[in-house]
Amino acid sequence: MKKKTTNRDYFTQETEDAILLYNKTESPNQRSKIYSKHIHYPFFKLTQNIIHTFKFYNTEVEDLEHLQHEIIVFLLGKMYLYHHSKSINDRLHKIINKKYEYSDLYIQDSFLTHTNNSDKITLQQIKDSIQPFESQVNKECWDELKKLTPPKAYSYFGTIVKRWLINYNNKNYEKKVNSSPLDNLAQSLDYSYGLHSREPSQDQFSDFLDDFIDYININLYNFFPKNNDAKVADAILELFRKREAIEIFNKKALYIYIREQGDFKTQKITKISNTLSDIFKEKYTFYLENGYVDFEEV
Repeated sequence: MKKKTTNRDYFTQETEDAILLYNKTESPNQRSKIYSKHIHYPFFKLTQNIIHTFKFYNTEVEDLEHLQHEIIVFLLGKMYLYHHSKSINDRLHKIINKKYEYSDLYIQDSFLTHTNNSDKITLQQIKDSIQPFESQVNKECWDELKKLTPPKAYSYFGTIVKRWLINYNNKNYEKKVNSSPLDNLAQSLDYSYGLHSREPSQDQFSDFLDDFIDYININLYNFFPKNNDAKVADAILELFRKREAIEIFNKKALYIYIREQGDFKTQKITKISNTLSDIFKEKYTFYLENGYVDFEEV
């Protein structure tokens, strides 16, 4: 069976590294070469997939590639904002100073100083930076700080594209409604915009599930800090990865399959399954209600 193409096949670590290199390259000619060779195609596929996956078809253009071009130009204007240290610095400020109101605890730009304003950081740098706060903040704040990870370009720019398209489609939908006779509004489904008003197709659900698996995989040890729990979760995810090849969805048979992956106890499998189920329900409900996914790194 041919393996299904995933987001990671076109938006890779090489793409992320190219974006960071583009941002710190001063030569216009070099920036142009970096963009043409490593960034344009991932941006093109990203915008294309989001438009078609979520059916953002309320446009003012006949050719969707023209719309993609408009979005890509917008992304180019936002590329300079993608900077690891600045991103974490802003999130630390929002969590510590604003959300939990430890107003004097986090000094502005401390993380930038800690990383020497590096455009690319590691998880260890974040852990070293937040460690002093463990004894100074409450549990809720500390739990949120522990979830911080280096930002990912795919999620960052994917979120920008979705937000841009939501605003764009809403504006065009309003124009269409305001300029259409009432009879048309009552008779045509074209004027009922809102992805949550209908169930996603099987292909859309499959795409959502693939993205969900990637999301859990990336954040596996944030959700399951204990090594054994993470192994159980990964064994459960393996069922979803191989779902097209599984012929019998019998609960007992699936439990046996999971236990064979690491000699896990039934109680542990149930506990981790329930946690994964809760995360899935939260993310899928958000998708149905809003028409786009919320897979920000935790």
